[in-house]
Amino acid sequence: MSGATLFSAIEELQGETPFGRVLDAGTGLRSLRWIIGLETDSWTAVTGTRGMAARAKRVIGEQMRPRDRLEVGNWADPEFLAGQEYDTVLADHLLGAIEGFAPFFQTALFARLRALTARRLYVTGMEPYVVERPRDEAGALIWEIGRYRDACVILSGQKPYREFPMEWVLAELRRSGFETLDARRVAVGYQAYFVNSQIEVPRAGLERLADQALARALIAHGEALRTRALAHIESHGPLGHMHYVIAAEPA
Repeated sequence: MSGATLFSAIEELQGETPFGRVLDAGTGLRSLRWIIGLETDSWTAVTGTRGMAARAKRVIGEQMRPRDRLEVGNWADPEFLAGQEYDTVLADHLLGAIEGFAPFFQTALFARLRALTARRLYVTGMEPYVVERPRDEAGALIWEIGRYRDACVILSGQKPYREFPMEWVLAELRRSGFETLDARRVAVGYQAYFVNSQIEVPRAGLERLADQALARALIAHGEALRTRALAHIESHGPLGHMHYVIAAEPA
């Protein structure tokens, strides 16, 4: 599972240093479950939607302590969490996800998080996989899945993820007042869950399209792609792709 691999790398980089007060700057159930299992003084988890906040509360239940917080907000809002400071800040695949909430804000994100970071920032992300078609079959399948998902999302009037390469992130961290301590690429194997979830992402939007003939054709294409990808995993193992983990501190 990609999250377990990446979070294990963060724990290795953190070593014996306490996590202290933690900010999960773009929370999801995966990162929140990981943070709950750490020894922390407190945690604050940020999401862009009330629906996600409600879902997170249902999942974590009594594991949320009185000093922990779930916040709904947008990093493009300069007043959001203004004046707060955290020992450890996690931006878990936040660069890709923030496009749906604050388009083109990626160049300002790290400067925004810089003011909140007392000790350590961890950035995780994935190398863009919808740019050029890879030559190997597994890479080509991931490329097809990503382009299918994004095309359908755009047709539905929504905004797709926008991934950034590690070199771009490192340059932005320097520009935003961070010093990089460690940067590593991590090979991640995508199992059936990845395939199924990515094919399902645009389904609801397609079902609302005015042109239902087009919608049915796109849904059928997605199902054929799902079948090919699952068959490849069954016969050859997980679909591999590179993610990255970066540790940085305020300069």
